[in-house]
Amino acid sequence: MLSQQRTVLELNRKIGRCNAGQPGAMVVGIDVGGKRKGFHAVALLDGCFVDKKADSDPEVIVNWCIGHGAKVVAVDAPCRWSLSGKSRLAERALEIAGEKIHCFATPTYEDALANKKRFYDWVFNGEKLYRRLESHQYLRFNDEQTKGQTCIETFPHAVVCAMAGRVVAAKPKASVRRKALRNKGYDDSSLPNIDFVDAALCAVAADEFRKCRYRSYGNRDEGYIVVPVPGI
Repeated sequence: MLSQQRTVLELNRKIGRCNAGQPGAMVVGIDVGGKRKGFHAVALLDGCFVDKKADSDPEVIVNWCIGHGAKVVAVDAPCRWSLSGKSRLAERALEIAGEKIHCFATPTYEDALANKKRFYDWVFNGEKLYRRLESHQYLRFNDEQTKGQTCIETFPHAVVCAMAGRVVAAKPKASVRRKALRNKGYDDSSLPNIDFVDAALCAVAADEFRKCRYRSYGNRDEGYIVVPVPGI
């Protein structure tokens, strides 16, 4: 049974293979919240966080990405809904060094819509963002590299784990994630809160994806989570 589970994981965890992206390309990471909180975005160029933006309108954020000429946009929100139940394959398969990385579980669209507490409003907000990105030619990653602009789903805690090369404690969130950035030489002094820190980690994932140093988990029907290769 264990060997069968490993086989499933290997089939649904792929390591990126392509020609490295052009040096000096701009990428953007975006943290997604509900309607009131909105979006926090950070632009990364040559290892430096060069700009940031917060807004509740996804169109404003996408236009900001376009204005910066972002090659890759990485988003901290599910890119698709579950088709089979309470989670997606990407979330079940997410791991590093054989140890599972615990993450948010995405339900079906119908279950999310029926949630009376509106817990999934931020996921619906993320859905709007992906649609705006695609309408501006940012193709949603489907496990194939493209020469044009791309948007990917990532997960800040998984990015931190990739940086460490192992699963690390998720809390205290702010200090753990800031330390992960600093340990890899990133200056976090321009990031005033955890939302921008998470966006910055997404930008790191976008940059590693651009350089083809990534792993993807999931499938085309329910979407992929993209994470840098361990030990970046």
